[in-house]
Amino acid sequence: MVSIRDVARHAGVAISTVSKVLNNYPNVSEETKDKVTRSVEELNFVPNSVAAALSSKQAGRVALLINSNLSTNAKDEIDMQYISGALKKAMELNLDVITLFFFMFQGKTAEEITRYLKSQSIAGIIIYGITRQDAVLHEMIASQEFKCVVVDAPFVNASTSCIGIDHCRAQYDVAKKTVEGNEPSKSILYIAGKSNGYVTQQRIQGMERLGREKDLKILVKNGDFSELQARNITMKYARENDVVVCASDLMAIGAMKALIQMDIFRPVCGFDGIVLMGYVGKQMNTVNQNFAAISSSAMEELHELLGGGEGKNVVMEHALVRMKYEDIIC
Repeated sequence: MVSIRDVARHAGVAISTVSKVLNNYPNVSEETKDKVTRSVEELNFVPNSVAAALSSKQAGRVALLINSNLSTNAKDEIDMQYISGALKKAMELNLDVITLFFFMFQGKTAEEITRYLKSQSIAGIIIYGITRQDAVLHEMIASQEFKCVVVDAPFVNASTSCIGIDHCRAQYDVAKKTVEGNEPSKSILYIAGKSNGYVTQQRIQGMERLGREKDLKILVKNGDFSELQARNITMKYARENDVVVCASDLMAIGAMKALIQMDIFRPVCGFDGIVLMGYVGKQMNTVNQNFAAISSSAMEELHELLGGGEGKNVVMEHALVRMKYEDIIC
């Protein structure tokens, strides 16, 4: 059996250095971390803490794996709500949690990611923001090496649950409320999210349902959750449409700013319920997902899986709101 001494010898460092790397101590150089990590992977080393957890059937540690949007600071609010909701519930359940990000595993194979997570004593993972293109994570989930809860993506097996709101229904609800409050409307500019996202097609289905019921023409354009892209799309297509429906609040803000610049009125609605909507100056309908509550429920579901539960689909409630400045200030 490979020991920490073997890893130290293979990496050419002290045993204490290996321990510092495995436990994420600060003030260790990137070069040293890389050497130790390579040795851990090449020797297939599993720390005693993992073996002890497995032999005693303890839950081990939990990882929050977040696909953070590095191109904008506005999405930080959603990630922080996810993290705070998960951490609060983890404290109640006496679970040890670490936070990881997708970019940390770029270029890694499923086997390499699995080895790393096991070296950190990870037994369960909550995954936020997985897309259709994240094939390595798909493979890791399918392997069932870890208990997983996936937020907003339809992954379910014996060791994996998915959780989120009904995005089809939520998109239908907020668009319908906006259209009915601005009759007569004949056409909608719908600014969708990322084409590789799992929720995007669900939300488009909600829009298609509304189009059939109300006999509305729906023009779909992908805004990739970008305020800038939503602004540009609005500038190009809003004049020929009666309502602008956006698949995120950030894009709704971009659309509204574009309409103000164009000096035309079109009702706009968003999706998410972020605090930033209260500072826009124009009230818009939006979907409040309550990211903290979703993440708290995800942690609770992961705890059940770690205790021997079976994976399942968990559907959370959503609410329609019009956020005002007075409602969000402290």
